[in-house]
Amino acid sequence: MVMKLYSHYMSSCTFRVRIALRLKGLDHEYIAVDMINGEHLTDEFLKLNPLGMVPALVDGDIIIADSFAILMYLEEKYPEHPLLPNDFQKRALNYQAANIVSSNIQPLQNPRIQASRKFSMYIGKISSPDEMLPWTQHHICRGFAALEKLLANCAGKYATGDEVSLADCFIAPQVDAASKRFKIDMNDYPLLSRLYKAYVELPAFKDAMPENQPDSPAVGI
Repeated sequence: MVMKLYSHYMSSCTFRVRIALRLKGLDHEYIAVDMINGEHLTDEFLKLNPLGMVPALVDGDIIIADSFAILMYLEEKYPEHPLLPNDFQKRALNYQAANIVSSNIQPLQNPRIQASRKFSMYIGKISSPDEMLPWTQHHICRGFAALEKLLANCAGKYATGDEVSLADCFIAPQVDAASKRFKIDMNDYPLLSRLYKAYVELPAFKDAMPENQPDSPAVGI
């Protein structure tokens, strides 16, 4: 059976999975989830992911939600074109880079957080609601600065060497979102900028870009 990936074109978490599936050459069916109109909160979708978020991957009888869990599942079940190097130090660097993005940057730009009334009220007590973007930029920049330091002595053509790895699957979507959606000046992050230029030359990354997904408005232009 062909795997099914439940996705939304703008989701950077799903972007990671789209990259990994293409790098590993795994056939899959793309199923768009209309998050604008609340399809992710329907009873049907909540059976796949009780948190009501994308991505969700269905592989036969197996259902996995959460992008990190999905990528580790793919790495273990489909070891061809591995995303993790054999060197344990480089593996640890991949885990660290992925965690900086998935735990310390992306959650703070999540639409659920951005749109949360309770959160906005809290922010309103310490700053103007108009400062939501600068607050988000602050946390993205903090994470990017950490990535620049972490990868300074190990990066090659890609994040941890000359082969694409797990870290790259996390970094590429985050840089893409930061530059296009959150107006981050990537000139401040020369290493990440160099890596991104290398990513966009790879078919697996280009095909996984938000604007190239079936549910992207750009596809119909």
